[in-house]
Amino acid sequence: MRLDLAQDVRSLTARLVDIESVSGGEKELADAIEEALLPLPHLTVRRDGQSVVARTELGRAERVVIAGHIDTVPVAGNLPSRGEGDLLYGCGTSDMKSGVAVQLKLCLLERPNRDVTFVFYDCEEIEAERSGLLRLTREHPDWLAGDFAVVMEPTNGLIEGGCQGTLRADVTVRGARAHSARSWEGRNAIHGIKPVIDILGGYEARRPVVDGLEFHEGLNAVGIRGGVAGNVIPDECVVTVNYRFAPDLTLDEAFDHVRGVFEGFEVRMTDGVPGARPGLTHPVAAAFAAAIGGTPKAKLGWTDVARFSALGMPAVNCGPGDPNVAHTSGEHVRLDTIVDSERRLTGWLTGPL
Repeated sequence: MRLDLAQDVRSLTARLVDIESVSGGEKELADAIEEALLPLPHLTVRRDGQSVVARTELGRAERVVIAGHIDTVPVAGNLPSRGEGDLLYGCGTSDMKSGVAVQLKLCLLERPNRDVTFVFYDCEEIEAERSGLLRLTREHPDWLAGDFAVVMEPTNGLIEGGCQGTLRADVTVRGARAHSARSWEGRNAIHGIKPVIDILGGYEARRPVVDGLEFHEGLNAVGIRGGVAGNVIPDECVVTVNYRFAPDLTLDEAFDHVRGVFEGFEVRMTDGVPGARPGLTHPVAAAFAAAIGGTPKAKLGWTDVARFSALGMPAVNCGPGDPNVAHTSGEHVRLDTIVDSERRLTGWLTGPL
């Protein structure tokens, strides 16, 4: 399928949605994006797997990166797209083909006031190790270099700065096995998790202000496993906890905090990624915030802005979709928010510095 970048951004969104691109199956869409961008003489276009990167080379004093993933979650009976009034329904409308449509329209700007790198990447919606953006940071970090990044994650067109980090850890309680008919001869590890649950129930989450935005942390049990058989007193029970932490902490500092909360218990981190500071005090980020308008908020979750932060760039989330309907069978986007997003970002890239 071919893409016509001269289309209105609303029609372009529908066209993108109708090219199915569930994670791992993005080739047709990546091909269409590459084919649409290659004829534009002001862009240098590169391809890595199913990711496409296009750059201006105008010698501007600043370079900004505008990134969006082209994959979606599995289709839930919501393709092809359909319009109802000012709403466009379909898989990926909100997360995030409306944002990708805005990116593609911005690619038509021949003389932006800043150099721009447009990143269209694959496999965001599945396990991190398959992420196209992660692959690019490892294999082609020079393609992504810049002073500031915008990730077109759905935010209803508002700026959500940075993101929280996340880690999961296993808190293990030990016991002693016994026959359940003679339970007093053992020590029940499942019964022993009560202090862990009590700690979680009484935990007071931090609400630190980072670069002017208030984050709200959380530490919660997300799983419990234990038990050997129906006639055995278990000798081990594990509570899995998830800590969502503000970006003023490194991953190591966050894990130290969790170990301190559960002092006296065995605690093992099973996975984790750091967050990203909003960086809204950076001049380029401040200029973006002024152009977009509204009141920036902290991103209470993890997004790929953290990958740009790891490369030394401040980054924000700002896309036209509604995150509350993403991944649902009724996923949709308001068409006016797509038009507004294109207008505001165009103004940022063409207005006075």
